[in-house]
Amino acid sequence: MEIPKNATRRKFLKTGLVAGALVAGGTLGASELISAIDSKPTGNKIKLLSPDGKIVEVDASVISPSVAGFLVSNHNVRQGVPGKKFVMVIDLSKCKNARKCHKACSKMHYLPENRSYIKVNKMQDSPEASPYWMPTPCFHCDNPPCVKVCPVGATFKLSDGIVGIDNARCIGCRFCMVACPYNARVFNWGEEMFHLSPEEKNAIKPHEACGSHVVGTVEKCDFCPQKTGDNKLPDCVEACPNGVFYFGDEVEDVISNGDETLQLSKVLRDKAGYRFMEDLGTKPRVYYLPPVDRQFPFTETKQTSK
Repeated sequence: MEIPKNATRRKFLKTGLVAGALVAGGTLGASELISAIDSKPTGNKIKLLSPDGKIVEVDASVISPSVAGFLVSNHNVRQGVPGKKFVMVIDLSKCKNARKCHKACSKMHYLPENRSYIKVNKMQDSPEASPYWMPTPCFHCDNPPCVKVCPVGATFKLSDGIVGIDNARCIGCRFCMVACPYNARVFNWGEEMFHLSPEEKNAIKPHEACGSHVVGTVEKCDFCPQKTGDNKLPDCVEACPNGVFYFGDEVEDVISNGDETLQLSKVLRDKAGYRFMEDLGTKPRVYYLPPVDRQFPFTETKQTSK
C-alpha cells in the first residue's frame, strides 16, 4: 500500500495502526480501509471496543466515509407501522417455563434450539418468597440507551415503538450491548448459522427491523415486525401454551394472547402492572403482571439456552 503523498510518516503510522485494528476486528474491509486513510481527521473522537475487549478512540473520519458509502441497507428498516404503538404484557403468574416461546423464537429467527432472543430467568425476590420464572425479551424502550451510544446509527427507534437494528450498517462495536441494562442483545460470532444447510442459509429473508444474521453484528428480539405489521401476534405469543404473553397496541388500548383480548389500561391498573427496573428511566414497552395467584407450582427446569 502506498503512503499518501500529503501524509507524514508519523501520521501514516498512526492511521495505519487504527485501520489495522479495525480490520482485525472485522469492522472494515479493503475499500473502507482506503476511504479511512484518504479521509482527513476531523478531531471528533469516537470510542470503539477493540477485538481484545479494550476501549480505543478513533477519529470520526475513519468511520463516517465507510458508513455513507458501504454500510447502507437495501431494504427500508426504519419505517414503523403508522398509527401503532406496540406493547407487550407478560403475566408472571402463568409462566411455568414451558420454553415454547424460546423454541418459537429460535425457529422464527433461524437460531439453533439452544439459542433464543428470549431468556427465561429464575427469580426470587427474597429468601422467604417462592421463586418464579421471568421471561425477558428486548424491552423496546422509549428512552433506549442502546440507541444513544451507537456511533453509526445502526440501532434506532421506530415510530411504532420497536427498537430495531440495521445489520447492514452495524459495525460490531458492541457499545449497545454494554449500554443495555437488560442484557437483551447478543453478538453474532458466526456460530448461529452452523446448524443450517447452505440451502437454508440462502432461504433466509431479512426481517424488517432486525435479524439479518450478519456475522460480526448485534442481534436481538424485534417483536417479529413481519407478523405484527400484518396484525398478527409474534411467534412467542402464539406458541405459549399458558397464555403468558399478551401483545397489542397502546393506541387502541388492547392486548391479546391469542385466546383472550383485554383492555391494556384496565389490566395494568387492576393487576398492578409494572415495568422492570423502572427507576432507570428507560421507559420499556414491556410490562409485567406480578406472580400472584399462580397457576403452577414452581419447579426447576433444566436450562439449555446460552
